[in-house]
Amino acid sequence: MSEPDEPICIVSYDPEWPDRFEEERAALEEAIGPWVKGGIHHVGSTAVPGLDAKSIIDILVGVEGLESAKPCFAPLAELGYLYAPYRVEQMHWFCKPDPSRRTHHLHLVPAGSPRFCNELAFRDRLRADPEVAARYAELKHELGVRFEHDREAYTDAKASFIERILGSIEGRTMSSEGEARCQS
Repeated sequence: MSEPDEPICIVSYDPEWPDRFEEERAALEEAIGPWVKGGIHHVGSTAVPGLDAKSIIDILVGVEGLESAKPCFAPLAELGYLYAPYRVEQMHWFCKPDPSRRTHHLHLVPAGSPRFCNELAFRDRLRADPEVAARYAELKHELGVRFEHDREAYTDAKASFIERILGSIEGRTMSSEGEARCQS
């Protein structure tokens, strides 16, 4: 029987988060470098200086395709990443060290896909606009309390805010599914 998930806890920004990402980026580059086609990126709230967040380092790795990235599962397991099927039509998702106590999330996503572009665009908007980042932090605190023991509900409840911000980014186009497309 698995242990229950740790409660959602939003904490003040930790200036060590970028260093934790860089350490992990170097290990990932060494372990799965041949599969990386769109870079290894620090995303999520820990990638935004000054933003309160769950103390989990989110990492986005651009890959050529989902099927062609499957051989890197073994090297990722050697780094302590556990594969957890989630939104399998968009990405391969991993956590470390354990689903109930996470320090890292890893998303292998086809480079240039809507999900890949959206993750980077949302991060960049939060970095560039302190007012948007502050509103997002306020929402995260509120939802963290409301959904303290339901990670899926917490994530789902943030979706409309994220979609609004992505929709407001100048020069982005939306697909019929409501996902922004990368601009060339």
